[in-house]
Formats: sequence, C-alpha cells, structure tokens
Amino acid sequence: MFGAQVIKQHETYLGLPSLIGRSKSNSFAQLKSKVTNKLSGWKEKLLSTAGKEVLIKAVAQAVPSYTISCFKLPDNLCDDLTSMIRQFWWGQRKNEKKLAWVSWERLCQPKENGGMGFRDLKSFNKALLAKQGWRLLTNTQSLFSRVFKAKYFPDCDFTDASIGNHPSFAWRSIMSAQSVVKKGIR
Repeated sequence: MFGAQVIKQHETYLGLPSLIGRSKSNSFAQLKSKVTNKLSGWKEKLLSTAGKEVLIKAVAQAVPSYTISCFKLPDNLCDDLTSMIRQFWWGQRKNEKKLAWVSWERLCQPKENGGMGFRDLKSFNKALLAKQGWRLLTNTQSLFSRVFKAKYFPDCDFTDASIGNHPSFAWRSIMSAQSVVKKGIR
C-alpha cells in the first residue's frame, strides 16, 4: 500500500545483514564468502611475500572492517577468517598442508617487534566496537548517540550503562567493548 519493499531475512543493507537471528554464523556467512572469493581469486604462486602481505592487509583484512565496526563477530567466524588468511599466507590449498614456520600470533605482532603487522581480527573487532562506545560517550549530539542514549541508557552515560532487557545485537556488540572504553578513560 505504501510502496515499501519487504526485506527478506538474508538480504543486506549497506553491506550489513538487515536481520540478525539466533545463528550469528549464518547471518555473517556472506562475509566469509566474500573473503573466500577474494583469496581464491589470487594466484599466490605468482606473488612475492611482499605482494601477499599487501593483498592480505589491503583486501582480506579490510573486507570485514565495516561489519566489525558495527557488530561483534562470533569467535568461530573470526577463527575461520583468520584460518583462510593464514592458509593463503603459507600457500596452502584445499587438502595440501604446508609448514607454518612462525606462529600466527607472532605474525600479528608489529614489524618493530619482529612480526608482519597482520591484524588479530578478534582484537580489531573489539577495538572498533570500543570506538563506537567512545563516540557514544563523547559525541553526545550525534543522531547515533541520541538514539542509543534514549533507548538504552537515558539516565546515565555509556560507562555506567547496562545491557538491559531485549537489547539489539548492535547494542550487545557495543557493550562487549565497554570495558575497553572504561580502561581508556582519563
């Protein structure tokens, strides 16, 4: 009657899932397939180590950035994405296993500390969500802040807020990083 479109459960809006159900892995399956498609399209035999590093940092680890700045990804999905990136780095394909000469944790260290500077997706996810919490705390006149404050913490500020009853997945995600914001406050 009003010309509004019906949103199907697995459609996306601005690259994010429009509805997030009980199965978070299914909601973010498109993200996993995007990274898989990017990695499988590259011919790692033709790339130098520096080329692989640039492609991992600029594409494979950048694809989920927008999503992880809004939602906390399930740990198993972060592990799957990290596994795909790690396999690309070491040159593994399908059933072929190659020896990893250095632990992935070591490769995620900054270059000054002997690592490659790759991102740990779980930590990066938490940092980006903490950034959203910081925006709620400091940018109180933004629409984002006013809507979330009115709905979830009308009588206090973000650091004193609680999850409350029937919160959205976005609010749960931001609240998962509340401790990081509290540690960083001066």
